[in-house]
This record gives sequence, structure tokens and C-alpha cells, in this order.
Amino acid sequence: MRADLSKALNAVTSTLEELLPEARCSVLLLDERTKRLHHGAAPSLPAAYVEAVDGMDIGPCAGSCGTAAYHAAPVVVSDIDRSDLWNDFRPMAQMAGVQACWSTPIIDQEGVVLGTISVYHQAPHVPTERERQLVERFTHLCAIALDHSRIFGSLVQSEERFCRVFDDNAAGMALLDLDGQLRRVNPALCRMLRVPAYQLVGRSFGELVHRDDRATLPQLGVARGDACHVELRFNMAGSAPLITSTTYSAVHDSSGAIVLWYVNVVDETDRKAAEQDRQARAAAVASRWTAEKASQAKSQFLTALAHEIRTPLHAVVGFGEMLRSGTLSPERSVEALDRMAGAAKHIVALVEDLSDVAAIEAKALHLRPRPVSIGPLLTDVHGLVSTTARDADVTVEIELPDGSPAANCDERRIRQVVLNLATNAIKYNRAGGRVVLRAEQPSARQVRIVVADDGPGIPKHLQHRLFVPFDRLGAERTKIAGSGLGLHVTKGLVEGMGGRLVIESGSLDGGTVACVTLPAVVPASHDQPVRQPEDLGERRE
Repeated sequence: MRADLSKALNAVTSTLEELLPEARCSVLLLDERTKRLHHGAAPSLPAAYVEAVDGMDIGPCAGSCGTAAYHAAPVVVSDIDRSDLWNDFRPMAQMAGVQACWSTPIIDQEGVVLGTISVYHQAPHVPTERERQLVERFTHLCAIALDHSRIFGSLVQSEERFCRVFDDNAAGMALLDLDGQLRRVNPALCRMLRVPAYQLVGRSFGELVHRDDRATLPQLGVARGDACHVELRFNMAGSAPLITSTTYSAVHDSSGAIVLWYVNVVDETDRKAAEQDRQARAAAVASRWTAEKASQAKSQFLTALAHEIRTPLHAVVGFGEMLRSGTLSPERSVEALDRMAGAAKHIVALVEDLSDVAAIEAKALHLRPRPVSIGPLLTDVHGLVSTTARDADVTVEIELPDGSPAANCDERRIRQVVLNLATNAIKYNRAGGRVVLRAEQPSARQVRIVVADDGPGIPKHLQHRLFVPFDRLGAERTKIAGSGLGLHVTKGLVEGMGGRLVIESGSLDGGTVACVTLPAVVPASHDQPVRQPEDLGERRE
């Protein structure tokens, strides 16, 4: 291809010299990467001059040729001895015996400079209009020759690269026609399938695929996409099927129509086997770790439960023995009975919480969802906690939006949730603190209940333990006794009603905000019947 281009450029310059008898012509080609000009054709110039200018840099003051290529515009130097452009090249001009040089850039259709065509004269000379027209036409011929050479050269290089990549690739490769027939295969695919190339070419690609995977083969004749990926198993005589990752890529003609399919086949058999073995090992390790953690959790749970039950029982037994002795005064007897009643209530509450925990863990929580108006619910909870708040010197307020938002939930359970959150907000608040019970409706499908306080807050390093059963975070922070089941049960109840509980606390003095988001009661449209509470039935989680 390079030889054909040289012949074409020599023919152009020789013809131009015939039309301009007193001129010598040359073509220099621009290397776009290095920005240097290289010899293309110069039938009449001295070989020493041709060699001297070969590889010259282009620039704003690089003779006629280098300057024309740099500015992408013709450069006419009528007298080399008087031109600053030739200061660095004047000795070479004297060696060639030329006094004038007119250089025109060769530019393709996209405006890219490909080289220059130059006309030299032995005496000072200014080009005539005829000479300008001739050079313009011959410059166009050079552009066509260079453009064709570049296109065909790219095609040849592309073909060479394809053959090298196709034949030398470690992955299996094939070319299929639109009927799925093998047109060409590479050595790697032959080794992979253990079949020589002459036995593969001409066969249907689908015949090689395991019969259970043939339904996943793409319909090549009607395929619309340019690529697709499938996992295929290939039949292997006397051994298990070969598991592969196979990619189809379309090959288009000049009109954009698909004419061939390029198939890349990668053997995944060993990787799949290793992955299955790794997954089995990981599952075994995870099962062992889960069993160990479950055993530890069970032991911790039983230890915490025994402590929670033993403490109030000791109180009951101790005060019972004191009452039986008959040595207590009436006032101390009443106090002992009150302590015994409190301990009994604590045990009953603990048993109820344990029952709820068991139901939540077993997904057997009995719920009766129905429309519940949030305003009256918060008012009810406010009344229930008013005595506790007064004794703790904490103010409890209610904030309600316009209207009366209603949530679809179990009324008894949501009251239990709000009561637990409000009690915690009071219990762990400061003297003179404030608790706000607020109802919000951020969207037509959601209702939010917010319990906010301005207490000491929860440190960030402890927040991940909020919902861990029997983790008495409150006792650790404030020395206030508790079973550690309240928030665990509360979260389970909220999620059982299709809601979400989020507790946020900014810092030690930033307060705590508990948000319960529940599904709202959506008003029925004209196209849908009104859903009555009794239609909701009993929900089990």
C-alpha cells in the first residue's frame, strides 16, 4: 500500500512539473502524532536536499512547507534570500539551487492537514494565476490519493489485527452467518470443544450446545440488538458438559444491516466449580458461626431473664416473710404490700413483654388493623402519662395538624407503642424538661407519630444497641432500672403493623426524637368501594 501511494504521488508531481517546465515539485507528508513532515515525492530535487528536509518540524517559521502545514494556509516565498521563514533552512536551499518556494497544504474533507505540495524555482518567482489554479487542482488530487491510502491502509491493518486477535486469542471465537452456521473458528475453540476445525466449519452452532440450553440461543436472523450474552453448556463426548459464558456481537455491512455474528466463548467450568465449592464452604462457616452466636445469645438471654425475674421475686419473698413474722407496724405493712404489688406488676409486665417478643419472633403477632384517629390517641396517652410526668417535673405537650389524620393499625398496639415511647422520653429526661407528642401527615399514604424530648440524648456509640433485647442501655446511662425489652417490643409491633420506627439523637445535649411511620387511611375514590374496618380482618405477622 505504501508503494502504491508513492507511485501516485510521483505521478502527480511529475505531471505538475511537465505543466510547469521551469519548476521542481515535491510532496511532504505530515505525521499527525509527531507533527513532522516526511518525504512523499520529489522526482527532480537533489537527494541530499530531500534527505535534509525529511523529518522537519512544522512551526510558525519553518520554511515554506513547515509554515504552510502549521498554519494550514498557502505560503509563498518569492525570494528565499530575503525571507525570515528560511533563516534556518537557507543553506539547504542553496544546496538545492532554488531561490523561490511556494507551498500549499494538502487538507482532507474534515479540515485535517495531511501534508504539503511545494513548487520550487531556481530564481525569485511569484506564482501566476494559471500556476495557482494548477497547484490547487493537483493539491486536490494529492488529498484524494492520501485519503484513499489512509482508508485502505486502515482496512488492511484492521484485517491483520482481526486475524491476529481471532486466531491467537485464548478464548474460543467463531463467526456465524444469520442461519447460525459456523463460518470460521479459531484454534482455542477447537481445543475447547475437542473437535478439529474442519469438523466444525459448516455445522450449526446449536448442534454443539446442550439440548436443555438450546431454547436460550438467540434467533440470529431476526435479532434486533447488536449484542447479547448467554450462559451455555456444550456437549462433550465422554465427559460432563462444558459450562461457558458466550457473547454474541453483530457485524454490520456499510448499510447498517447485520451480515454476520461474532461469538466469543469463555470456559467457565472450573470457575463455576470453584465458586460452588467456595459458596459451600462459606455457607458451612456461616452456619457454624450462626449456631455459635445463637448459643451465646440464648445463654445471655436466659441469664438476663433470670436476673429480671429473680430481683422482684426476692422482694416478694422478703416482704412476705416480714409480714408473716407480724413484727411490722401497720404503716410498714402497707409499704411492704405496695412493694410486693409493684414487684408482681413488674413480673406480669415482663411476662407480657416476653410473650410479645415470642410472638414477634415467631411471626405470629395477633393484629387487628383498622382506621385509628391519631389525635384522640395522643390525648389518651397524654392523660396516662400525666402523673408520671408531673412526678418527674417534665412537661408533656401535644401538637396536631389541621384535620384528623388516621392510620391503618391496631389501636391497642399503637397505644402501647406511643405509651412506651412517651414513658421513656419522660423517664430519661431532665428535671424541667419537655416532651412533645406530635402527629404529622407527610403524604396521603403516610401518617407519622413523633415523640420528641429535650433530654440528655443518646451518645452515637450507644445508638446501635437501642433495639437489642435485655441490653439495659437506660440503666447504663442513667442508673434507672429496666428490663431492656421495651424498645425491642416497640419496634416489632410497629413493623408488624407495616410501619417503621426510627430513633435519632444528635448529641449528649441534643434531645431524642422517635418517629413512628404508619400507613394512612386512604380515602376511597369514586371507582373503588369504601373499605370498612371489619373487612380488614385479622392480620398475622
